[in-house]
Amino acid sequence: MKDALDLKQENVGKLFRQYFFPTLLGMLGMSAVTAVDGIFVGHSVGSDGIAAINIIVPVLMLMTGIGLMTGAGCSVVASIHLSRGRFNAARLNVTQALLFVTVITALLITAMVVFPDRTGRLLGASPHLLPLVKEYMLWNVLSWIFMIWTAVSLFAIRLDGAPKLAMACSLITAGLNVILDWLFMFPLGWGLMGAAFATSLSTAVGGLIAVIYLALYARRLRLLRPKLNLTSLRLTLRNLGYQCRIGSSALLGEATMAVLMFMGNRIFMHYLGDDGVGAFGIVCYYAPFIFMVGNAIAQSAQPIISYNFGLGARKRTRETETIALLTAVVCGLVTTAVFSLYPDLPVGLFVDLQNRAAEIAVAGFPFFATGFTAFIFNLTAIGYFQSVERIRAATLFALSRGFLLLIPSFLLLPCWIGIRGIWLAMPVAENLTALLIVAFYYIVRHQEKKQKSAR
Repeated sequence: MKDALDLKQENVGKLFRQYFFPTLLGMLGMSAVTAVDGIFVGHSVGSDGIAAINIIVPVLMLMTGIGLMTGAGCSVVASIHLSRGRFNAARLNVTQALLFVTVITALLITAMVVFPDRTGRLLGASPHLLPLVKEYMLWNVLSWIFMIWTAVSLFAIRLDGAPKLAMACSLITAGLNVILDWLFMFPLGWGLMGAAFATSLSTAVGGLIAVIYLALYARRLRLLRPKLNLTSLRLTLRNLGYQCRIGSSALLGEATMAVLMFMGNRIFMHYLGDDGVGAFGIVCYYAPFIFMVGNAIAQSAQPIISYNFGLGARKRTRETETIALLTAVVCGLVTTAVFSLYPDLPVGLFVDLQNRAAEIAVAGFPFFATGFTAFIFNLTAIGYFQSVERIRAATLFALSRGFLLLIPSFLLLPCWIGIRGIWLAMPVAENLTALLIVAFYYIVRHQEKKQKSAR
C-alpha cells in the first residue's frame, strides 16, 4: 500500500523516476540471469558452450516477446479500465493474459522436448555444437513457463502500484542464479547442464513470487477465477486479440533480438565457423542489457502515459514522452561510449582474451556498439506509440528495425565490406529506423499544429 503511486496528480518527472529506477534494476537483473550463465559457461566449458547457448537464445527471445506482447497489451488495456473505474475488467484482462501465455508456452515446450535434435538443427547448430545445444535446451526449457509468467506479471505488478516489488522479483531471481551457477558448475562440475538447471530453478522462484502476489496480495489487479463456458471463451479470445494487437510491437521488439541472433549465428557460421558464433555469442550477452534499458524506459513511461491518455490529459502524456525520450538518448550515448572505448573489458569477463573467439569479439564490439543509442531510442518511441494505442505506427517501426531493414543488412553488408559488415548490420537497421521515427514525429506534430490553427 505504501508503494502505491498517484498516476493522475503526482508530478510527471517524479513519477517517472519512481518507476524508472526500480524497473531498470529489475530489468538488468533479468538480463543478468543469462549473462551470469555465460560468464560461468565461458570459464567452465569455453567458447563452444557460449555458442551453444546463443543457438537457443532466439527461441527464448520469441517466447519472452510473447510474454511482453501480452503483458504490455493487457497493461495498456487495464490502465485505461482503471482510469475509468472498471476494476473487475482490469483484473479480468490480467487473468486472461496469464492463462493465454501458459497455454502457448506449454505447447512449445512439448514440441522442443519431443524433437530436440530437429530443433537444434533448425536453429543452426553444427554437428559439433548439437550435443551441447541439446544438453542446455532440455534442462532449461521446462522453466519457460515461469519465465513467461514473470514477463506478464511484472507489467501488472508495476501497474498495481508496486514497482519496487517488481524490481525485487527480478533481483532475487538474478542473485539466486549467480549462487546456483557457481555451485552447480564448479564444486559439482555439472557443466552446461548445471548452468541450465540453475537458471531453471531461479526463474521458477521469480515466477512464483510474481504470480502469488497477483493471486493473493494485489491491491487492484488480483487475479479472478476464470469462468468455463462458451460465452466466457468468446469474450476471452476477443480481449486477447485486442491485447495482442496493442502489444504486438513488444513481440516484434523481442523478435528483432531473435532475428539479430539467428541471422548473426548463421552469417558468422558461414564466414568464421564456430569461433565466429562464439564471438557473436559473447557480444550478444550484452545486447539484452541494452534492450532492457530501452524496455525499462518504455515500461516506466507506459503506466503514466496510458493512464493519462485514458483520462484525456494530453499535456501529462506529452511531458512523460519527452522525459522518456531524453532519458533514452542519454542512456544510449553512455552505453555506446563504454562499449566502444573498452571492448576488451566486457569480452574478458566471458573468455580468455587470447581465445580466437575473444579476438574476433574485441575487434567487432566497437562497430556493433554504434547502434546502441538508436536501439534504446527506438524501443522508447515504439513503447510510446503502443501506450497511446497508435498500433499501426508502433508495428511499422518495430517491423522496420527487426525485419524490413535488419535482414537485408545482414545479407548485403558482409558482401560489400566483409566481416565488419556483419557487426554493422544492427547499427545500420537501428539508425535508419530512428531517422524514420524522427521524420514521423515531425510530420505528425506539423499536422497537429495545422489542425489547431484551422480551428
